[in-house]
Amino acid sequence: MDAALIQEALGVADAADTARQAAAALRERFAPMRVIVVDAMDMRHETPAAAGARRVLYLGASDGHCWSLTTDPAQAAGFLVADRVAA
Repeated sequence: MDAALIQEALGVADAADTARQAAAALRERFAPMRVIVVDAMDMRHETPAAAGARRVLYLGASDGHCWSLTTDPAQAAGFLVADRVAA
């Protein structure tokens, strides 16, 4: 994964009406990557990979069993998507 792919994913997510629709669109566009919808409040202290007008994307890394957040696109195995909350 690289910066261009992350920006493309953000565009897909931002175009959707809801976070669930964003996740479905991301799953379709970037299959077989995992996409998980998360609550914005649960992620408030985490560093996003990208933030758009409507959605925020985080990167998830996996060792095959456990998942963790990462800021390193080379380690990313999926996206976590949340609605953007006004500050």
